[in-house]
Amino acid sequence: MATSTDSAPRRITAPVPSAAHAPIDETEGSGKYRARRIGGRVVLYAVATFFSLFAALPFAWMVLTVFKADSDLYRANNNPFIYNDPPTLANLDLLWNETNYRTFILNTFIVAMLVVLITVIIVVPAAYSLTRLAGRWGESLGILIFLVYLVPPTLLFIPLTGVVADLGLQNSRWSMVLVYPTFTIPFCTWLLMGFFKSVPWDIEEQAMIDGYTRLGAIWRTVLPVSVPGILTVVIFSFMLTMHEFVYALAFVQSSGNKTVSVGVFTELIRGDVYFWQALMAAAALVAFPVALLYNYFLDRFIAGFTLGAVKG
Repeated sequence: MATSTDSAPRRITAPVPSAAHAPIDETEGSGKYRARRIGGRVVLYAVATFFSLFAALPFAWMVLTVFKADSDLYRANNNPFIYNDPPTLANLDLLWNETNYRTFILNTFIVAMLVVLITVIIVVPAAYSLTRLAGRWGESLGILIFLVYLVPPTLLFIPLTGVVADLGLQNSRWSMVLVYPTFTIPFCTWLLMGFFKSVPWDIEEQAMIDGYTRLGAIWRTVLPVSVPGILTVVIFSFMLTMHEFVYALAFVQSSGNKTVSVGVFTELIRGDVYFWQALMAAAALVAFPVALLYNYFLDRFIAGFTLGAVKG
């Protein structure tokens, strides 16, 4: 027989909500989160805008100076950020018609293309051999090759002058084609070694199992995957060749064989007279196409550096 205690109805007490489980005001929370997010974006865009304007200032200054008359540029009381006198095209006429600027651009392009071609032809097999075939000595050899790049040109141009003279290449564009790979190849070999390490050995091994030779496997598997790294080598070699000054000044004297970096310097600085507007025009006409080309390939250029920093 059940007792009265067993038959009595049980009372269930609802749990009292604690502070930790208190209901959250979703409207208030989302409002604070949205305000915080908007504030973060405003700060981010403000900082990015500041640095973008700071980076663009030299280009803006070049373009502004190109069209300034001498009376406007050299008058100390004038505002340097506006045209106090009417703009003029005389500076572009001086650069284009009274100097060999067009020849300088052609020489620079020819030398740069040949140096890039030589660099790629030598660097790709060299980097692959040091990565895949040299074993544990490959890394040490790559570092030794990279150390050659660190030797400053001011120490090397004197012995290289003797080499250029013995080969009969003095005052010739071919002297630069011969010498420039001595500093593009070491760095690019070391750079491409890091990229080849990120390429899995499995894809190459599978290609050889399928019947390809090692060269066939490299051509059909390794090189297509390595396009970002090879493109990085091309861009770096091209930029370094365009900016080189010491060797071009030491090996070439005639105006018809000079590159932009030396030709503009020697023809637009005459004694103590600086043709600033023409100098800025020469710099802008070269800098803008290179900057656009660089930004067009920027994603692959960064991929070449970042993938080369990761071991596969």
